[in-house]
Amino acid sequence: MEKLKKTLGLLMLTGLLLGIPRIAGVIADVFSYQSFDPDAAFARITVRHITQAAFFLFFIGILRAFAKSRESEPIDFKLGLGNKATGLRYLKKFTIIFGIGSLVNHIIVLLAGSFQPFPFPMTAVNVTGYLGFQLLLSGPAEELIFRAFAMVIFGLFISGRLFKGLVSYSNLYAAVIFALAHIGFTIDPFTLYYHPLQLVMSFVLGLFY
Repeated sequence: MEKLKKTLGLLMLTGLLLGIPRIAGVIADVFSYQSFDPDAAFARITVRHITQAAFFLFFIGILRAFAKSRESEPIDFKLGLGNKATGLRYLKKFTIIFGIGSLVNHIIVLLAGSFQPFPFPMTAVNVTGYLGFQLLLSGPAEELIFRAFAMVIFGLFISGRLFKGLVSYSNLYAAVIFALAHIGFTIDPFTLYYHPLQLVMSFVLGLFY
C-alpha cells in the first residue's frame, strides 16, 4: 500500500510539473502584446514564466502552511543563499563546462549546417527584451520549479543516490522531467515537436544544476 501511495504521488507530481507550464502558456495567450512586442520575441514567454513561477510559489506556501498547521518539521525548499563558497566553486565549474559544451555545440551546428536563425528581427527592442528574459527570468523561474520544488518533493517519495553519491534519485527524476518539459505539442492535429540535442542538453544540465 505504501509503495502504491508513493507511485501515485510521483505520477501526480509529474503531471503537475509538466501540466502547470502548459496552463501558464494558455494564460499567457489570453493577453495581446502587439503594441510593444509585435514580433512575439519576449512578452509571451515572459508572462508564461512569471505565471508558472507564481503557481509554484503558491504551492510552496501551501505546503509550508500545511506543515506548520500539523506542527511537523517545515519543508526546506532551499530558497536561501546557502553556502556562498560552495556556490562560487560550482559557478566556476559550471562556467568552464558550459563554455566548453557551448563551443562544441556551435562547432557541430556549423559543421552540420543546421544553424537555426532567430524567428524574429534583431531590433533593439527584441534583443533587449529577449536577453532580459533569458538572463533575469528564465533561469530563476525554472530553478524554482524543477530544482527547489521538484527535487525537494521528489525526495519525500524516493531516496538513495547514484554515481558514488553525486546524484540523488530525486535529482535524476527531476532532470528527466526537466527534459520532457522541453517537448512541445499540438492537440489538433496531435503532433510532438522537439530538438534531440536540446533534450539531451536539458537532461545533462538538469543533473548539473
